[in-house]
Amino acid sequence: MLFNSYEFIFAFLPIVFFVYFYLNSKRLVVGAKGFLVFASLFFYSWWNVVYLPIILSSMLFNYVIGNSLNKEYGNKSFSKKSILIFGIVVNLSLLGYFKYADFLIENVNLISGVNIEPLNLLLPLAISFFTFQQIAYLVDSYRKETKEYDFLNYALFVTFFPQLIAGPIVHHKEMMPQFASKWNLVKRYKNIALGLFIFSIGLFKKVVIADTFAIWATNGFDIAPTLNFFEAWATSLSYTFQLYFDFSGYTDMAIGIALLFNIKLPINFNSPYKALDIQDFWRRWHITLSRFLRDYVYIPLGGNRISSFRTYVNLLATFIIGGLWHGAGWTFIFWGFLHGMALVINRLWQTLNIKLPKIIAWFITFNFVNIAWVFFRAREWDDAIKVLSGMVNFSDFELINPIWLVTIIISVFVVLFFNNSMNYINNRFQFSKKIAIFTSFLFFCSFVAIRLLGGQSEFLYFNF
Repeated sequence: MLFNSYEFIFAFLPIVFFVYFYLNSKRLVVGAKGFLVFASLFFYSWWNVVYLPIILSSMLFNYVIGNSLNKEYGNKSFSKKSILIFGIVVNLSLLGYFKYADFLIENVNLISGVNIEPLNLLLPLAISFFTFQQIAYLVDSYRKETKEYDFLNYALFVTFFPQLIAGPIVHHKEMMPQFASKWNLVKRYKNIALGLFIFSIGLFKKVVIADTFAIWATNGFDIAPTLNFFEAWATSLSYTFQLYFDFSGYTDMAIGIALLFNIKLPINFNSPYKALDIQDFWRRWHITLSRFLRDYVYIPLGGNRISSFRTYVNLLATFIIGGLWHGAGWTFIFWGFLHGMALVINRLWQTLNIKLPKIIAWFITFNFVNIAWVFFRAREWDDAIKVLSGMVNFSDFELINPIWLVTIIISVFVVLFFNNSMNYINNRFQFSKKIAIFTSFLFFCSFVAIRLLGGQSEFLYFNF
């Protein structure tokens, strides 16, 4: 069940909303939480019920480990550090088995010349997200930053359906106090209006903009045998904007849906294509993942507290891990390596105390990100080489479809000069007739686009 599907918008979401607040109105708070967990698991199982035992087992395991890391539940037979390491290893082993086993077998076969049969495992939906979220919970429990003795509350923290499938990656302390607040147990019409408005923006981003760019990106990367100069640049830019509008659209929808239940999820995007350097980009792009990598990978490795050389090594290692988290493939690893090296170069540049003009700084940053996305998108190395070769093919300048060109120019203008949709949350939101009309217009355009493009499409980050 997708956020951009009719069954979600017109059936699942309204039913869950009204039943949840009905139970709260009858002071059946535990029942309301239980229903929300059940609805979230139903939402998760919609794709494939086989995934359900995996997430349930993961939740139960991490709940037990998390409680054992609290003083009241401490086990004197083992140190807390040993319990934490055990919990992290089990989580990473589960993720590694489903996500990386076939990748490992493929490379062993390639290096050794043997012929081990691949496992052909289905990647459980959202396993990367709920694994990282629960690892963060274990570390926070070890640091005595959180406590959870109620399995129902913990299950709600993990499964809350707006952010279950593709984030944002949240902390326990960000979520559960909100569910515990008595002020959030009743319908708040300002949050409903704001939630629907943010959701409509995200839906429009996904089905009107991202899915249109998807057609052009797919044709360039997967279908066209060769690309001329303009086709190659249009292909790379199409994916650059597809990915942004697809994932930021998902996040907008997740934040909007959560607001209907009076829950504020953390902001995950802050106009990343406005960044003036690569460090600024990672402060704006997939903010909750950047936060996780910083707090639970980069800083534990030593961060920038040791020598400059170790800082550079830590940066590089962190982003290679980030690349591998996105997908089991050398193109993802290389993408992470590119961003790690870019951050190293950026730190070295900062030591020179030379500031570039903003337009030049933006141009360099945006084009680096755009070129790096080629490896992120390419199914094989040959696909990446095809696109990159076309981008420097100065001997073939055949013009592209003008609609393609105009759409890219408009998208550049939108990401650079339009306000971020999250500004409506940070600033005081005032519902008005204009907002109502604009929201209705976005929904109408989105439903028309769904019909014209042949139905609902999955979000890109479902694959990660």
